[in-house]
Amino acid sequence: MLHYRDTPVQKIHDEVLERAQVSLLIKREDLNHPYVSGNKWWKLKYNIKDAVDNNFKTLVTFGGAYSNHIFATAAAASEVNLKSVGIIRGERTLPLNPTLSFAEQKGMKLYFIPREAYREKKIPERLLDELEDPYVIPEGGSNLWAVKGVRDFADTLKCEYDYLCCPVGTGGTLAGLIEQVNVRKIILGFPVLKQADFLINEILNLSKKSKDATNWRLMYDYHFGGYAKTTSQLLEFIERFKLLHNIPLEFVYTAKMMMGVYDLIGKNFFKPGSTILAIHTGGLQLQNGSPE
Repeated sequence: MLHYRDTPVQKIHDEVLERAQVSLLIKREDLNHPYVSGNKWWKLKYNIKDAVDNNFKTLVTFGGAYSNHIFATAAAASEVNLKSVGIIRGERTLPLNPTLSFAEQKGMKLYFIPREAYREKKIPERLLDELEDPYVIPEGGSNLWAVKGVRDFADTLKCEYDYLCCPVGTGGTLAGLIEQVNVRKIILGFPVLKQADFLINEILNLSKKSKDATNWRLMYDYHFGGYAKTTSQLLEFIERFKLLHNIPLEFVYTAKMMMGVYDLIGKNFFKPGSTILAIHTGGLQLQNGSPE
């Protein structure tokens, strides 16, 4: 199994919170593993176990050039002595960015395919004969094994809270939280994609409970231009948050969620006296990269 470090829940002290009469906690899952960090650890946990238990030799997955999932899968495969293949959206550009360079250093073979073909999320015919006992993990790692892993993560949240917040890419993490978190808690997902309407169906497919549960919703207004896009305002927020609270955020996921949380606090979205728990989902290797 993958190595795991226990992670703290950190309380944020801020005048903004005091004025709104709310408390803000951050579950520091960015500290759970040096490379397979945040929600990626939990989403890969049972995929890795299933691959190893059934004697698969190669993990195969999909992602963009700055994918947290590609980064984490390469590291996870290396740790458990599996081969790995990453099918990457777009053309190969040299020098490789830090995310893809790291993946190659961990032994992942990278195959670049045109964006149009990538949308099908299928292994190209030319690769099928080259792969040794492939175990295919979907883009972002979001499948039923991922949901099972996130359910385990939800069980570790022992602190008291009223609202649970997490960034959303492919929906697997949110689906797992919906499955396991008490229905009296309100779950807020912050999509990082500009066109995220598809997420509802993805979550409904991954979580049976989501069909009837009324305690979750998606907050669509905090994508800041779309996946891996950023703004000067968001970058300033990242710098200020690190300075004030000594917590690093990254622009693809966690910063968008946190800036969304603060915006909602300013709009009195959260009830006075309530506690917000935000999940830091890792991905900090992207701080050294550039947006797509």
